[in-house]
Amino acid sequence: MSEPAVATAGVWKYFGDYPALRDVSFALDRGECLALLGRNGAGKTTLLRILAGLSGASKGDVKIYDGDVRASATRARIGWLGHAIGLYDELSARENLQAFGALYDVSKATIGEWLERVNLAHVADSPVREYSRGMRQRLAVARAFLHGPDLLLFDEPFTSLDDKAIALLQSLLTGARANGVTIILSTHQIREAMELASRVALIDRGKLAHFGPRTEEMLGDPGYIYRTFGTAA
Repeated sequence: MSEPAVATAGVWKYFGDYPALRDVSFALDRGECLALLGRNGAGKTTLLRILAGLSGASKGDVKIYDGDVRASATRARIGWLGHAIGLYDELSARENLQAFGALYDVSKATIGEWLERVNLAHVADSPVREYSRGMRQRLAVARAFLHGPDLLLFDEPFTSLDDKAIALLQSLLTGARANGVTIILSTHQIREAMELASRVALIDRGKLAHFGPRTEEMLGDPGYIYRTFGTAA
């Protein structure tokens, strides 16, 4: 059998004396989509940043396709979209993608294709500072997909997207998964996440309260996982 796409073993993360993550262990196969759920402050963003190689675990081990998560070759296999979308306001959408694409030898044709796919081609050469929040989010989505990553780590990717853009993102994620890309999706929009997910994890006060397949109960009732596996707010 091939190695898991993502594997964590006994991961802890301390901020001072406070354990933001507590002994988190799980494995995810390639081509799966994990809905990472939890209330604000539960530790979801902390875990995603560790998986992206942007922060180190205080204790424990993290492997991405059996590679060191902090290694440049491993990080090149990751597409990341966080709360801070990290765009250059003075540059156009095209220039933003060109700057990022230069790190991975992405062609101008590929950049143009992604601008089309996220419906920004008509404003591709306008400064990003003139964009709405939803347009910025779509550009950040394009950047995450641009270099053809094997693992997508998305933290609240539906933020500021209208219904049409949400449907577009769901389509992009479904297509990526069909091509073997592994996805970890943290969001409060549970219904959208459940439509995409093959597995579900619930982080509760830094602990992995649940990890397992998505079930019909979870799909039909967005609050089911919190009532069943979570603690009171």
